Amino acid sequence: MLSLQMLTHLWLCRIRQWVRKRMPKHPLTIAKVAIIFQRKGAMPIVRNSFIQMSKLSNLKGRISYISSKARQENLYAVYETTDRKFWTELAKCNQEEFKKSGTEGSCIEARELIIALPESFVDYEPDKLLKLFTEHFKQNYDVECIAALHHNKRKTNYHIHLIFSERKLLDEPVEKIATRNMFYDENGKHVRTKKEILDEAGQLRSGCKIIPKGEVYEHNLFTIKDSRFKSDSFLDEVKRSYTDLINIYVKDDKQKLKVFDRNGVYLPTKKVGKNNPKAEQIRTDNQYRTMWNQTVDRALISGVPEGQILEVKQSEIGQKVKASIQKSGRNPALLKSLIMTAIYALELLISKVFKMASQKVDKGIQTVIKAEPEQTTVKTVNPFVKAKSEPVPETPKKSELASKYPRLTDIYHKLEKQNTAIYEREQQLANVEKELAGEKGIFKAKQRKELQEQAEQIKTQIGNMKQYLSSIVQGYGYKNVKEFLAEYRACKAEYTDYQSAVVKWEQQTGNKAEPDSLKARLQRKQQEVKERENNRQSRQHKNDRGAR
Repeated sequence: MLSLQMLTHLWLCRIRQWVRKRMPKHPLTIAKVAIIFQRKGAMPIVRNSFIQMSKLSNLKGRISYISSKARQENLYAVYETTDRKFWTELAKCNQEEFKKSGTEGSCIEARELIIALPESFVDYEPDKLLKLFTEHFKQNYDVECIAALHHNKRKTNYHIHLIFSERKLLDEPVEKIATRNMFYDENGKHVRTKKEILDEAGQLRSGCKIIPKGEVYEHNLFTIKDSRFKSDSFLDEVKRSYTDLINIYVKDDKQKLKVFDRNGVYLPTKKVGKNNPKAEQIRTDNQYRTMWNQTVDRALISGVPEGQILEVKQSEIGQKVKASIQKSGRNPALLKSLIMTAIYALELLISKVFKMASQKVDKGIQTVIKAEPEQTTVKTVNPFVKAKSEPVPETPKKSELASKYPRLTDIYHKLEKQNTAIYEREQQLANVEKELAGEKGIFKAKQRKELQEQAEQIKTQIGNMKQYLSSIVQGYGYKNVKEFLAEYRACKAEYTDYQSAVVKWEQQTGNKAEPDSLKARLQRKQQEVKERENNRQSRQHKNDRGAR
C-alpha cells in the first residue's frame, strides 16, 4: 500500500507533466500547482494574536451568559475579582449617568475582551490559567474584572471572555444634600423651577419628581469613566501585553504568537466571525487589503524602500480614511477605491525600479562593447614563507546565520524570478489594453471581444502569480516577505563577514579553505525539507475563532 504522501507526490508529478507539455518553463506552471496545494492546506498559516474588544449595553445579561453552565456547554472556569453586587451597582450608575447626559444611542455599562489562546493551553489547569490572565489585567489597569474560560462547540477555539469595569469604586460614597427643593423632569434632568415640571392643570407630570430640601439628591459609589479605555492605543497595548504573556507559557516555539504592526507597511485583514450580517462586506474588504499586501511584497522584493511604501500607505489610505470618517462617517466603498489608488501608486514605484534596472543593464552592455582590452602587467609574487615562530590561526567557522545564507539566497532568487514574471505579464496586459483602446468602430466588435477576453485571462494569471509570490515565504515558515527579507539581510551580512575572514585566513596561512562538501550540501537540503515539513505539520486548525 502506498502512503498518502507518496500518492500526493505522484499526483503532483502528473499535474506538472500535463501543464509543462502545454506551457513549458512558464512561471504560472509553478504558481498554479502551488495554489492547488495552498487550497488543500499544505501551506502553514502564521498566527497573529487575536484579541477583540466590544462594548456591553446589557452587563447583567452578558455576565449570566458567559458564566452559566446551563448556557455554555464547554465552560471550564469562572473567575471574579469582586462580588456580583458590584456589577449590579455599576450598571445602575452607568444608566443614571447616561440618562443625565441626554446622549442618543445605547449606554455602555462595561467592556469585554475576547482572548484567543493556543490549543496547547488545554494542558494547563483551567482555574489557574484563568486566574493568571484575569489578575494580569487587574494589576495592569487596577479595575474589577469577571472572566470565563470556554471552548466553542467544535472545540477548535480555546478562549477567554474578560469583562472589565471602566469605573473604580470610591473609598467612601459621595452623597450630595439638597440645600433647597430640587426639581427633575421626565428624563431625570435637573430644572430650575417647579413650573417646568407641572402640566396645564398645575399637577406634577408623570415621570417628574421633587426632592425636598435636606434630603440626598445624588449618591455616587464610583469614579468617572477612565478615558484611556476609549483610546485607539489601548487595544494595541493589551494585545502586546497578552501576547507576551501567552508566549511565556507556549511550549512549542512554532506556536508563539505575534502582534500585527498597524504602523507597518501591511494592512490587517478582519475576522469574519460566525453569523455576521456584514460577512460579505468584510470578505470584500479583506480581498482589497490582501491585494495591497501582495503589492507591498512585490515592492519590497523589487527594492522599493520601506519608507516610500509607508509614505504611500499613510498619504493615500491612512490620512484620507481619517478625513473621510471625520467628515461623513465610515464608508466601506470609499476604502476600496482608496486602496486601489494606493496600489496603483505602489505599482508605479515598482515599474520605475524595473525601468531603472533595465537602463543600467543596457548601459553596462554598451560599455563592455566600446571598451578596449587593456594590457595588464602581471607582478611576480614571492612564494609564501610561513614564520616558524607564529602560531597558525584557526580556520574561520560559519555562524548560524551565515550557514542559513545559501538556503535563503535560493528563496530570494525564487521571489525575484516570480516578481520579474509578474512585471512581464503586466507589460503584456498594458499592451493588450492599449490595442483594445485603439479598436474602435462597429466593424471591430469581434476583435474587441477577443482582446477583452485576452485581457481578462492575463488579469487572472497575474492574480494567481501574485498570490503565489506571497505564499513562497510562507512555505518556509515566514509570516511575510518583510520578515523574510529582514533575516535574509542579516544572514547576508554575516556571510560577507565570514567570507572576508576566510580570505584573510588564506592570506595569513597560504592555505585554501575547503568548499562545502557534497555531504554538507545534502545535509543542508535535508534540513530545508525537514523545516518545511515541520511548518506544514505545525499548522493549527483553520481560523475558526467564533468566540461565542
